Amino acid sequence: MLCRLKLVRSALSSPTSRLLIGLAVTLAAVAVFSLYALRQIAGLRDLQTSTVDRNRKDSLQLLRIQNNLNSLGLAMRDMLDPDAPYPLAAFKGQFDRSRLDLEDALRLEAQLAPAAGPGRRQYVETHMAQFWVSVDQLFALTGRDDARARQLIRNTLQAQQAALTNTIARLLVENNEVEQMAMTRIQAIYDRVERQIYVFLAAMLLTISLTSLYLIRANRRLFNRLAILSDHRSELARKLIAVQEEILHSISRELHDEFGQVLTAIGAMLRRAEKKGLPPDSPFREELQEARGVAQATLEKIRSLSQVLHPTILDDGGLEKAIDWYLPTFERQTGIAVKYEKSGVAPAIPDRIAINVYRVLQEALNNAARHSQSQTVWVRVRFGPDRFQLEVEDRGAGLPAEGSPSMRHGTGLVAMRERASLLGGTIEFVRAGERGTLVRLDVPLAEEAGA
Repeated sequence: MLCRLKLVRSALSSPTSRLLIGLAVTLAAVAVFSLYALRQIAGLRDLQTSTVDRNRKDSLQLLRIQNNLNSLGLAMRDMLDPDAPYPLAAFKGQFDRSRLDLEDALRLEAQLAPAAGPGRRQYVETHMAQFWVSVDQLFALTGRDDARARQLIRNTLQAQQAALTNTIARLLVENNEVEQMAMTRIQAIYDRVERQIYVFLAAMLLTISLTSLYLIRANRRLFNRLAILSDHRSELARKLIAVQEEILHSISRELHDEFGQVLTAIGAMLRRAEKKGLPPDSPFREELQEARGVAQATLEKIRSLSQVLHPTILDDGGLEKAIDWYLPTFERQTGIAVKYEKSGVAPAIPDRIAINVYRVLQEALNNAARHSQSQTVWVRVRFGPDRFQLEVEDRGAGLPAEGSPSMRHGTGLVAMRERASLLGGTIEFVRAGERGTLVRLDVPLAEEAGA
C-alpha cells in the first residue's frame, strides 16, 4: 500500500516547475530575438537614411549642376552663331544666374556626399573656378573684341564645360553604383532577418509542440492515476458499505433474536408470576403488570429498531414490500404525511441493489424530516423492466446554498451519491419549484451494471 501511494504521489507530481523553466526559456528566446530584430531594423534605418536617402538627394544636386552646365553649353553655342540676334554681352545675365545656382548646388552637394573623396571634390571646385575665370575674361572682351571672345569660347570655355559635364556624369554613375550596393546590402539584411524569423517561428512551434506533448503526457498520467484512485475509492466505498450493512444486519439479528427472545421470556415469566394465586387487589400484582408492560414496550422498541437497522421484510418480500412497509412507519414516527405514487410492475431486484435503494430512500426521508420543515412528502416509484426510478420531493426550506458548510460536510448526501455510484446509476438534488427539494435516483436493475 505504501509503495502504491509513492507511485501515485510521483505520478501526481506537478509539472509546474518544468513548465515555468520552459516558459522562462521561451520568454528569453523571444526577448533575444526581439533585440536582434530591433538592432537589424535600426541598422536598416541607418543605412537607408545615411546612404540611400542622402545619395538620392546628392544625385538631385548633381542633376541640378548638370542641367546648369548644359544650359551654359547651349548659351555658348548660341553665342558662336553668327546669325544670333543678340550681342555677346546680352548673355551675361544668364551666366550670372547660372553661376549663383551652381554655387548653391555645389554647396548642398558637398554636404550630401560625405563618401566622396577629397580629390574629386577638389577637382570639381578647381575646374569650376577656372571655368568662371574664363567666363569673366569672355565678358571682359565682349563689345570691344567679339572675335577674340568667340575664339575664347571655342578654345577654352566649351572644353572646360565639357570636362565639368563629364565629371558630373561620372559622379552620377558613382552615386547609382553606391545606391545599388546599398540596396543589395539592405536586401541581404531583409533576407537574413526573414530567415531568422522562419527559424524562430520553427523553434517556437517546436517548443509549443513539445510543451503540448509534455502536457498531454502529464495529464494522461495524472488522469490514469486519478482513475486508479477513483477505482480504489469506489472499491473502498463498496467494502465499507458492505461492512456497514453486515454490521447493521448483525446488530438487527442480535436485537431481534437475542434481546427479543430475552424480553419475550421475561414477559412470559412475569405473566406466570402474576397468575400464581395473587389476590386481584394485591400491590405486587400491579407491580408485576407494570414490569410486564415495560418489558413489552422495550420489546416493541427493539423490534422497531431492528427493522430500521435492517428490515427483514426486505429479505423476505423484496424492495416493493419494504417500501410499502416503511412509508407508513415513517408517517407514524415523524407525523409527516407521505403521498405515495407507484407505477410499473416490480421485477425481481437483486438484494445488493434493493438494500442500497432502500438506504437512499431512508436518508432522503430523514433529511426531509430534519431539515425541510415540510408537513408533506411525495414519494414516487417507477419500476421498469431494466431500470428503477425513485423520487422524494418536499415543499419545505429547500437545498442550502452551493458551497455552504452543510453542502460541503453533509455525510448523508455523500452517502447517497456513493450508493448511486456503486449501483452504476445517477442521483440528483434539485430545487423543486421556488421552495423544496427533489431527490431523483435512477439505477439499472442488472446486477453486473454496478458491480
